[in-house]
Amino acid sequence: MIKLDILSDPICPWCHIGKANLFRALQKHPDHPFVLEWHPFQLNPDMPEGGRDRRAYLEEKFGGKEGAVRAYAPVVEAAEAAGLTIDFEAIKVTPNTLDAHRLIHWAGLEEKQTHVVQALFEAYFEQGRDIGDIATLIDIGVGCGMEREMLDRLFASDADREDIRARDAHARERGVSGVPTFVIANQHVLRGAQPPELWGQVIEEILEEVNKQAGSDATAT
Repeated sequence: MIKLDILSDPICPWCHIGKANLFRALQKHPDHPFVLEWHPFQLNPDMPEGGRDRRAYLEEKFGGKEGAVRAYAPVVEAAEAAGLTIDFEAIKVTPNTLDAHRLIHWAGLEEKQTHVVQALFEAYFEQGRDIGDIATLIDIGVGCGMEREMLDRLFASDADREDIRARDAHARERGVSGVPTFVIANQHVLRGAQPPELWGQVIEEILEEVNKQAGSDATAT
């Protein structure tokens, strides 16, 4: 099996689109070699803990309402192409995602990471839920099979806060400046929401190489 490390932020629409495209390719190649692991990267590491009004934040970031609409037009188009329904009007708050990344980290310890990542994307982009809110995060975790009492206890503490920040900083030190970023076998990097066709090509090339290697090993023995 081959490790596929994914740096992502659950409020990043391109990450949601990138995951959808990747999984369309994986479904077409059930013999794919990938083992997935999700890693933290905050688009807005300086966002206040309670988040900010989304409309005000985007208009400030993109120079007004028209600028925000122009910036998000390609996102809407790409989401539709990926088969996703994103309800931007339902999203009222742009949250700080540190606690969401803590939840993703804990889910990884229980082999529920991808399930939780998908649930966070759906909660934020389809239901407009505030995924910076602890109660919301706990509900999402429980919905994915995690224990409520454990999550209550962990979120009441500072567990893994500094670890998430350190991993985010480490990614930036290694040159990651945006997400999604995909790292294959700790060697090859794909940046952005790649189309499923490209992922299909990557998977087929890897499988061909694996089969060649297996044949060589068999010949050698």
